[in-house]
Amino acid sequence: MASYQELMAQAQALFAQAEDTRKTEMAAVVADIKAKMKEHGITVADLGGAGTGKRVGSKSKSTAPAKYRGPNGELWAGGPGRKPEWVRELLASGKSVEEFRI
Repeated sequence: MASYQELMAQAQALFAQAEDTRKTEMAAVVADIKAKMKEHGITVADLGGAGTGKRVGSKSKSTAPAKYRGPNGELWAGGPGRKPEWVRELLASGKSVEEFRI
């Protein structure tokens, strides 16, 4: 049976591999979307975005500076209300959000 350290090393290697695959796939999807937008003359404004860099349909209205940075670069101001999914996952796994304070 593998030791805890061996399993954690395997898990981290798989996570890194999954992240690399996600980035590669996302780049291909973005390139395809851009090509189709160009082909059909579609702009970001046509999609309902203002070109501000925010995702279309984003609910966040916070202007507070981020206090926490998640394991994948996610930001959170730590305000009242529902915690982001990555924070809930950290807390469920027994970690403290203070470990991720900026």
